Amino acid sequence: MKTSARNTLIASIVGMATPAFAASGAENEGSGILLVLFLGFGALIISFQLIPSALLFFSMVKGLLAKPLKESPALAGKKSGKPL
Repeated sequence: MKTSARNTLIASIVGMATPAFAASGAENEGSGILLVLFLGFGALIISFQLIPSALLFFSMVKGLLAKPLKESPALAGKKSGKPL
């Protein structure tokens, strides 16, 4: 009895949902010029932010992978403020 009631419930829910899919009519309408402009403007924003972010990322990786600079004794004295 439980499986019969469950199957009937599932069939009635699926049967009630099908008219909503059949009556949409969205596939007949084309996208308007405003939608195309909006998507194009979004693509421009993303592409203009891609170049600076790539430069920042590669310079960060270059800085992390570079060998540390060795300080000479002359430069060390200048930093501390002591005369040579």
